[in-house]
Amino acid sequence: MNTILKRTLLPSLMAASLAGVTLVPAKPAAADDQVLRDIGIGAAANVVTGAVRGNGSFLGNAVKGGVTGAAVNGANGLRGDRRHRNLGQDAAVGAGASALTGVITGDKRDTLGNAIDGAAAGAAINLLTNHK
Repeated sequence: MNTILKRTLLPSLMAASLAGVTLVPAKPAAADDQVLRDIGIGAAANVVTGAVRGNGSFLGNAVKGGVTGAAVNGANGLRGDRRHRNLGQDAAVGAGASALTGVITGDKRDTLGNAIDGAAAGAAINLLTNHK
């Protein structure tokens, strides 16, 4: 009797728990519906600052800026009021994200420059999207 219960009950229990886990998300993601806007602004700002400073390639700067924009958007998504952004927070998150992305992508020789580019991208995102 015990093996019959195991063979009939366990597969249906596992199927029900798997369906419950995959079909019902526990919490929505922190990023909002404007994440693509912030990625674009971050990429453009980082390309410009990288070109002005003569640091990195176009594509590398665009990638670092895109990651910066996504990180700034995610950080603002964690706050209760997403419309009132904090300039210092956006610049700090941008600096950290760009410096870390530079290390991951192999641009380790100018970590401070990557942080400066990211801070500028975070500030640009803040200035262009605050109160919107």
